[in-house]
Formats: sequence, C-alpha cells, structure tokens
Amino acid sequence: MAKNREVRLEGEFRRALSEIFLTDLKDPRVSAMLSVMRVEITPDLKYAKVYVSIYDTPERVDSTMEALERAEGFIRAKLNDKIKVRRIPNLAFVHDTSVEYSIHISKLIDEVTAKDREHEEDS
Repeated sequence: MAKNREVRLEGEFRRALSEIFLTDLKDPRVSAMLSVMRVEITPDLKYAKVYVSIYDTPERVDSTMEALERAEGFIRAKLNDKIKVRRIPNLAFVHDTSVEYSIHISKLIDEVTAKDREHEEDS
C-alpha cells in the first residue's frame, strides 16, 4: 500500500514542479526548454530527486542547473502551497540526458540506414 502512495506523490510532485517551472520561476538563467521527467521521493519524504531534461546549449544547461539549485528554497515553498503533505522534501536536481541520448541514437540509426541504401544502389 505504501508503494501506491509513493507513486501517487511522485506524480503529484512532478505535475506541481512542472507548473512551478512554467509559471512561478522567473530566473532568466532558466531555459525555456526545461521539463520534469520524473521525481523519486524517499519513503520518509525527506529527500526527492528531480530528474529534469533541458534541451538547450551546454552553457544554458549549466546555468539552468545552477539556477534550480539556488532556487530550491523558493521551489519548496511553492510546492508547500500546491501540495498538502506533512513535509516537503529537500530537492536534488539531476540533469536527465535520456532524451538527448535517444535523439543521438536515432540519428546514428538514420545514418546507417542511409549508407546501407547507398551501398545497395551501387551494387
């Protein structure tokens, strides 16, 4: 039963964080291409890892991650307004590169299939 609660809370935190990033976080260092991929919360609600995807230049990714870390207190306060739980966890932001990785793999596959077609046409 506790696992269902964790999954539900993680979904609520993901939704609320996405809303906060979109409407409340006004830091110019934060990229507009920021999205929350998933949230992992410890069972005691002390800590949460927030996996974010940032599809931007490496400099903007670094500045966005720094801005998120510095705004953790503000983000926790906004979460407290949106989600009613006994304790708002400490947030650790992790850059999730899975989207960029899948795009890279997709491009490599496209290149290989294009080379195969060229090779078949030459034969």
